Amino acid sequence: MSGAQNESQWVGVRTVGRVALFMFLCALGVAFAAPIAKQFSGIPAELAIGQLTSLWTFALTIAFVRWERLRLVDVGAALTSKSVPRAILGFTLGIAILGAWAVLCALAGPVKWSMAKDSTFGALGVFAIAYVLLACREELVFHGYPLRRLDRSYGMWVAQIMVALVFIAEHRLGGMSRQRAFLGPGIGCLLFGMAAIATRGLAIPIGLHAGWNTGHWSLGLKGAGGFWQGVVPSGQDDRAEFVAMVAYITVMCIGIVGFWLRYRWCGRKGRLTIC
Repeated sequence: MSGAQNESQWVGVRTVGRVALFMFLCALGVAFAAPIAKQFSGIPAELAIGQLTSLWTFALTIAFVRWERLRLVDVGAALTSKSVPRAILGFTLGIAILGAWAVLCALAGPVKWSMAKDSTFGALGVFAIAYVLLACREELVFHGYPLRRLDRSYGMWVAQIMVALVFIAEHRLGGMSRQRAFLGPGIGCLLFGMAAIATRGLAIPIGLHAGWNTGHWSLGLKGAGGFWQGVVPSGQDDRAEFVAMVAYITVMCIGIVGFWLRYRWCGRKGRLTIC
């Protein structure tokens, strides 16, 4: 084996080690933030945890970027004048994708969406902010420094799969079943990662992620709250769940292909500005 090959392998191992350390420290931040968030009475846990963990993760990103003598722009985490408009665009896309999923569920399955009575626009605003903060945390953890460094050493798709596996593991530790974790967060992670690569930044994937989660809340699919609720006839639960999963995979794959095409024709040529 030549010296160049040895050096390349060493760089790859070092990259994986630093990425693993970064993710471990980010996970510690969540572990410490959860009990602290309980002390803020009257504030949704999602909002408190989102504030604490997003700040912690951004601080870690700055530290690791400086450690490797890089810039925030190199990992897609730099703030520019285009960041907010792009985040709004991503949020709109996330809502649109969620809406397409809901329509497919209603057309192809037994699900009927009906208006809920208790939610207010004030609650929507609070949870939208919470999901933006949580999306900032998750996109920085998975599609900022880690994805960029792994992409450089192993290529886009290997990096995507490595990051997605960690994302799946995080949701498995949160109590999600193996099948749901792979088909749900796993595929979603590929969409957000492809958005980050195609746009060379995190503003659009943060908005996309937050829009999807806010839409999910609006449909009453995140516990209490929401403006709508899905009604499934008795005995149709299995069919409704199957249709919902197929619809989810369909809209996510369309999104992945769409961002991949944008990357292929625009991002790869370097014509996109960072956000």
